[in-house]
Amino acid sequence: MKTHHPRVSVAIPLFNEEPGIHELLLRVCAVLDKLPGGPHEIVLVDDGSTDRTFELLEAAAHADDRLIVLKLSRNFGHQAALTAALDHVTGDVTMVLDGDLQDPPELIPRFLELHAEGNDVVYARRVNRKESWVRRTVYFCFYRILDRLSSTRVPLDAGDCGLVSRRVVDLLRQMPERHRYIRGMRSWLGFRQTALPVDRPARYAGTTKYTWQRLVGLSFDGIFAFSTVPIRTTLVFGLVAIALSIVFGFYALFAKLFMAGNPRGFTALTLLIIFLSGVNLFFLGIIGEYVGRIYEQSKSRPMYVTDRIVGNGMDSSSRRSHVIVNQRSLPTIEVG
Repeated sequence: MKTHHPRVSVAIPLFNEEPGIHELLLRVCAVLDKLPGGPHEIVLVDDGSTDRTFELLEAAAHADDRLIVLKLSRNFGHQAALTAALDHVTGDVTMVLDGDLQDPPELIPRFLELHAEGNDVVYARRVNRKESWVRRTVYFCFYRILDRLSSTRVPLDAGDCGLVSRRVVDLLRQMPERHRYIRGMRSWLGFRQTALPVDRPARYAGTTKYTWQRLVGLSFDGIFAFSTVPIRTTLVFGLVAIALSIVFGFYALFAKLFMAGNPRGFTALTLLIIFLSGVNLFFLGIIGEYVGRIYEQSKSRPMYVTDRIVGNGMDSSSRRSHVIVNQRSLPTIEVG
């Protein structure tokens, strides 16, 4: 019986990765050269880089017809750039990698082996991260908090790196979320999924583009997209506050009638008012996060704007990207 070898697409979002472009393409292409089947492809998305990232990618695309390069009109963020890459892949399976080489391309054959066993999703479970202890601690805590809060089982210590089947890619395209947390969306879809433990080395060159502000934003997207626990906590806290106020009311009445005086405690009362006011503002902020996401979603703007597409004999007008909004496929705005 003839063995079916899937056609592999590699999706890679990039932002200011000029120092590592040559090494990235060299290693990914070397892996694809050894894979049976094909023709394989590499879809690279330049997320509004300000260095020579796009120039190097464009030159590489002209030299290798396996490369398809998308240049976005500005920096839309990692998840939007990854969405753009997934919108353009055409392979039977798609391997998602980061452009900093912290996801070693040499592991692609191992992902394919697990996919051949019937898994629609093979995600990398990061172990032995070569990062500062502060980042490792934050990542460790975040994944476990999300796991406790989320109604969907999100694998611990799993990033976006992984292999997904064609049907998973098609379903991800149909999901209309604007604030995307793709690793969570991938888990929500279900199907057969398994982990591949992967040592996560330090980035090959340059500095990380995920600032603390971006990491906080991504963590908020994960929590608010997959959990209603924060907003339900406001109800619980309100009920507890009401119960305590009723108990204190009965105590004050008892003191007035049987203890010849009112309970004293001006300082305690002041602190209590300040505390409850702060709590109210805190939970109002949580509600605002949900409302803000609804507002952004309701505008139905495209998730990204494509400036230019290079490679595989195609130009901007012949290969269009799409965003899915309310189960409708809408072309993104294209410039030039």
